[in-house]
Amino acid sequence: MASMKKRNARELTTLDDFQTKEGTRDAFQTVAIKEVLAWQIEQAMKAQGLSRKRMAERMDTSRSQISRLLDPRDGNVTLATLQRAAAMLGRTVRLELE
Repeated sequence: MASMKKRNARELTTLDDFQTKEGTRDAFQTVAIKEVLAWQIEQAMKAQGLSRKRMAERMDTSRSQISRLLDPRDGNVTLATLQRAAAMLGRTVRLELE
């Protein structure tokens, strides 16, 4: 096992700084956003007693599409799909640029 260099407090950085330096910040943020959205949709479905099958019927889509929507690792979901899912749950999608 390789030895790790000890660092003092001045050498420590924030997670954002570290990820920026490593070139992984954008990818990490994309995954984090999708995880939060998938969790929020799933929680709203549970609160309303909706199964994936019933949600698919409401959205006039397939259960596999709902599974992709709820999969936090699948970032290939369109904004239109997120908006439709939110609308079916009585919610809205809010985006903000900082």
